[in-house]
Amino acid sequence: MLEFVGDRRDAALIVGWRRRVDLARVRLGWSERQAVARPHGDGTSLAIAAPCDQLFTATEINEWALCAALAAREPSRTPLLRAALVEAASEQARNAELPDPPEIDEHLALARLERLAAAERKPALRALLAAADIRNLSWLLDDEQLSFGGGASSVCLALTELPEPSVMPWTELHDVPTALVTGSNGKTTTVRLIASCLRATGRRTGYSCTDGLFIDDEWIARGDYSGPVGARSVLRDQRVQAAVLETARGGILRRGLAVRRVGAAVVTNVSADHFGEYGIHDLDALADVKLTVGSVVGRGGLLVLNADDPVLRSKAGGLRRRFGRGPTLGWFARDARDPLLVAHRAGGGATCGIRAGRLRIAQHGIEYDLGAVAELPLTVGGRADYNVANLSAAALAAAALGVTPAKIASVYARFGEHPGDNPGRLMRYERGGVHVIVDYAHNPEGLRALLAVAEAMRDGNGRLGLILGHAGNRGDADIERLAAAAAEFRPALVVLKELEDYLRGRVPGDVPRILRGALLRAGLPESALPQRSSELEAVRSAMEWARPGDVLVLPVHGLTAREAVIAMLTAPQA
Repeated sequence: MLEFVGDRRDAALIVGWRRRVDLARVRLGWSERQAVARPHGDGTSLAIAAPCDQLFTATEINEWALCAALAAREPSRTPLLRAALVEAASEQARNAELPDPPEIDEHLALARLERLAAAERKPALRALLAAADIRNLSWLLDDEQLSFGGGASSVCLALTELPEPSVMPWTELHDVPTALVTGSNGKTTTVRLIASCLRATGRRTGYSCTDGLFIDDEWIARGDYSGPVGARSVLRDQRVQAAVLETARGGILRRGLAVRRVGAAVVTNVSADHFGEYGIHDLDALADVKLTVGSVVGRGGLLVLNADDPVLRSKAGGLRRRFGRGPTLGWFARDARDPLLVAHRAGGGATCGIRAGRLRIAQHGIEYDLGAVAELPLTVGGRADYNVANLSAAALAAAALGVTPAKIASVYARFGEHPGDNPGRLMRYERGGVHVIVDYAHNPEGLRALLAVAEAMRDGNGRLGLILGHAGNRGDADIERLAAAAAEFRPALVVLKELEDYLRGRVPGDVPRILRGALLRAGLPESALPQRSSELEAVRSAMEWARPGDVLVLPVHGLTAREAVIAMLTAPQA
């Protein structure tokens, strides 16, 4: 895929680009015919399909096709465009000498692309993939390795040492139960819930999320693994018997899904976040990105969607047209009596929601009781409405992977009793009479839901305080919306924090300045808005301010900072 920033209404340019892509495709004998131009807010995404062993050649085709179309429109720019192609190819070659530099001229360019394709072609790779496809066996491919099957029933091969298909142990390889989870909020909690349900069946379960890689209770690697690298790492681990993979928007847009088939996929919700990145400028486009997970739900699998999300609800009907087949849907909502859920159940579809204060899941026309909502620890006495949604989504996905409703209910009866069940999400502590919540809320909807829980926990005269910051790769308007969500609850204290590890192109102090301005305009006094240079310092400042009966909301995003905060909150008191 190539991002072209320019006049997105230039139809003639796109026609010229597409014609040259087709010329190269025919010249190289590619059967992949798809070429897509997607206009968006500030440009156009130009994408082409290619054989899996021709992806570097495909990038060269894409760049040449666009530059040649631009040169045809303005011939005087030809030398400049050719120089840009040479520079891009040099960067790809890590600035090594280019024996075969790019050309704009059609005849010379196509001849060069033939040479590149021949050098990149891997017949042994294609032979193995064809053999796997005949056997309906999943595979994962990256720049260095190829693997077949999943987890304990997988094999991983170096691309430099691929065997003949005839010597592969095909009968020993198969998939493991696997779920994908995406959405704007609740992904990690939903991942952990599904993983706990799978573990309760006796399967050793691996999962990837924004905190890292895990196998059962073991933390294998730290960091954000909510993309293809995390998915491949889990599914290539020989200890894994079931897998749950957090799948974030950025990973989908930059690298795709990695996996080719899963038994369940979840879209928790869609809310305004990350607009302006990778050609995504509105909720409609963001929903399309999230719903990509439905493309890999296998036959007999389940795509779980939030019926309380109007965008997801409106998009569901177009999935058959988009994917060429309609994945089987499971719907969840706060109210099990939602007309969509009622109709879906009547047709034998899977649903989950609340009826008479109890969480109910339906499968194949039979309903099961998962427990009283107020008694499920993760709901904080029923106050954490968003966690009811996460429980519902996870129940449908777990059931689709073969976990019985009784087993799900037993997990839900205890999950959330201890802060370690769901690290970094709605972790609750009491410190000297002060109620403290540690969470990961990072967008307006997530923060608003978290503050609603905190508000319900306040004693009569207790005050509400929080720390507030934002990643630098959000637009000013996004940062202001986060401040507006906080201001709705009229907190007595907002400690503005610098996210020192998330500046992402902004200068220090820029994000706190925008937050402060928005909070002042919302009517909060200057005296309630101290600023600190780090997450940990912001937490210390809030703790020093708090008195018995107050509630502190601490959205902490850095792993190191979170561990330090938890150590502070759990240390013996004098």
